[in-house]
Amino acid sequence: MAASSTQTPGVKAHFKTPEGRCKLSYEKTHPTGLLHYGHSKAPTQVTLAYLKEKLAPVTSTFTNSIASSSVKLVTQRLLLGTGNGARALGFGGSNGSTRFSGSSKFASVSNTNLGMSNGPSVSNYDGEGTYLIFNVGDALFVSDYNSHDKDPIKAIQFNNAYPVCHAFDPEAKDGHDLLIGLNSGDVYSVSLRQQLQDPAKKLIGAMHYNKDGSVNNSRCTAVAWVPLGDGYFIVAHADGNLYMYDKNKDGSGDASFPPVKDQTQFSVVHARSSKSNPIARWHVCQGSINGVAFSVDGVNLATVGRDGFLRIFDFKSEHLICGGKSYFGALLCCSWSPDGKYVLTGGEDDLVQVWSMEDRAVVAWGEGHNSWVSGVCFDPFGTTPSSDDTSETVTYRFGSVGQDTQLLLWDLSMDEVVMPLRRLGPSGGSPTFSSGSGHSSHWESGRPVGALQPSPLRQEVPKLAPVVAHRVHLEPLSGLIFTKESIVTFCHDGHIKVWVRPGHGDSHASNMESPIVSTKDKHLNSNKISTAHYKQ
Repeated sequence: MAASSTQTPGVKAHFKTPEGRCKLSYEKTHPTGLLHYGHSKAPTQVTLAYLKEKLAPVTSTFTNSIASSSVKLVTQRLLLGTGNGARALGFGGSNGSTRFSGSSKFASVSNTNLGMSNGPSVSNYDGEGTYLIFNVGDALFVSDYNSHDKDPIKAIQFNNAYPVCHAFDPEAKDGHDLLIGLNSGDVYSVSLRQQLQDPAKKLIGAMHYNKDGSVNNSRCTAVAWVPLGDGYFIVAHADGNLYMYDKNKDGSGDASFPPVKDQTQFSVVHARSSKSNPIARWHVCQGSINGVAFSVDGVNLATVGRDGFLRIFDFKSEHLICGGKSYFGALLCCSWSPDGKYVLTGGEDDLVQVWSMEDRAVVAWGEGHNSWVSGVCFDPFGTTPSSDDTSETVTYRFGSVGQDTQLLLWDLSMDEVVMPLRRLGPSGGSPTFSSGSGHSSHWESGRPVGALQPSPLRQEVPKLAPVVAHRVHLEPLSGLIFTKESIVTFCHDGHIKVWVRPGHGDSHASNMESPIVSTKDKHLNSNKISTAHYKQ
């Protein structure tokens, strides 16, 4: 199909930014004939996946036995950490440490819940390139990001359940790089390249976790790979529980956990058997966990929930560091800054909040949406340091989308917003900044580690105004993605738009290099903000 960049009625095909004009390059969507039911299953989520190089074809059955020496090496890395700054993944607690199994077993899955639609064939596809993975209704679609073709190249139908969330691991070592979470609670890990190579159009080589809700039968709300975690991933559920899995273990391993004693309190329980998968359960909150996000280095985990709280955890030690409440209603989304210093949240109060890890408090809030904020994201390519390259004068660019169909872009300047707030107390009185610890005495005395804070008074927190506000879709939006060349927006019913940044034109369509900052690259540069930013 020819490239589609025609203007949607009521929506302009371009918008102005401080750096120039962003133009609608092309759109992606789904063939309506492939859907068995209406679209109103779960809001569309999009995952950007980059397959680095062509590998040999993968068979449908895997057998990967790890030698005892490798087991020792992996165990040492997980429990003791590594010298290159990679985050250790040991578990502690009063009930002992989690034991790790060194065996790895992958087998093809035959499951009555899985089938394929009559979508396009992708035989003999080498898989190298960049892809958009998105869910609509009962199906999961894969579209070629580097092609202007509107239709997807792959479609997977789930007959008795539907996909809700997914995540891709660009650093996966064994081919299983894609997670898929369903409304039934079931979770699958598969090889994206293998699915693209498969001419039979069926899900093959999949590992099945929490089969038929054996561990937790509530809806999956989010899945995420642990950065630098060697195959560990987490799954959040609508009942407030979060589970950690090891993809190197059999997905059908026996696992049982005691009932949660207090639904209002955070608690962690480890599996009793070394063969169990999942290996740990975190009870995070009462009510649904609506979103999760790891800091780039994997040290901290942020969650947002139906109870309106942002919670930030030290993932290794399994401790709650800090958290705070929305002004009103549930929080729906969260995102980390590239340097791990700030967390964005959005939700039912129509606001975007900026949370500082240094201050353990909200340091700014943005007002501009007319409905719920459904997606927030920092722009690693639009964040610019000052001329002297000091972290205190960095300007962070970030974006948000909402059910009001608008894309908003924001600039957070350290010297104009955060630093004045640190020097002044909430009443605007004498400075309380403590240079010795990096925190103000106000924060130190009023915000202890592990405390959940109420929402601050609005007059105490600096207000941000968006630098860009543009209606980009006709339907409510569910998220956005920043790449080096473009901004990707997507709405609830599965329509995706690619907006080219100023100065890039349509050149990115033929650029086979990754448009994504990889986890490894992010980790190596986590202490230095990228100087790349778009200009005309």
